[in-house]
Amino acid sequence: MLDVQEPDRDRIIGDLRVVAARMPYSIVQPTMAGSRNGGDILVHLRFASEDEWRFSETEFAAVLADAAVTRINGANYPGSPVRTRTTIGTVYRTLLLRVSPDTATRTISRFEEELRSMPRYVQTITAWQLSRVDSAVGMSPWTHVFEQTFTCVDGLTGPYLMHPIHWAVVDRWFDPECPDVIVRDRICHSFCALPETANWDDLPSSQQRANG
Repeated sequence: MLDVQEPDRDRIIGDLRVVAARMPYSIVQPTMAGSRNGGDILVHLRFASEDEWRFSETEFAAVLADAAVTRINGANYPGSPVRTRTTIGTVYRTLLLRVSPDTATRTISRFEEELRSMPRYVQTITAWQLSRVDSAVGMSPWTHVFEQTFTCVDGLTGPYLMHPIHWAVVDRWFDPECPDVIVRDRICHSFCALPETANWDDLPSSQQRANG
């Protein structure tokens, strides 16, 4: 998730897409209105192995070193998406969060299970993945990445964010006024249009991706 000075955003998107075109899978898109700490540009890269990512990392980092890029929040993490619908998603959303380091292991497992349960209730989710972070960059040492694709942007901002499973069950882990809170740092909630050439729903398993 990149914060980029407004006059240079189109140029940075173009430079990133040139590099990303040589990678196995990529999304390089402007973020949509409603993202929170989600940057101006969302970059999502996926690789068959960490070695494959490291081979491309220098070229990608050179673009991010541009003076127009003022902030980066992101993470490297493993995992595979779970498809829930035959419908193809049109919106990609990612959430970076940090669980407090003093949280008990059993509590973390319960938190993760409740996040994983959400696609069973929210019919607009077409695919999802919950991952633990290997390495992070940005305003917090992120511990988890929670991703989904949605049928449309209204499926994210309406049925997902307003669903009882969200505000009556999962939100308590994020609410500083609730005794169950374990996510105390600011989160990064970002989403963008999913290009037809980047069908995250149909990706094969056992691949590595980076979110930046």
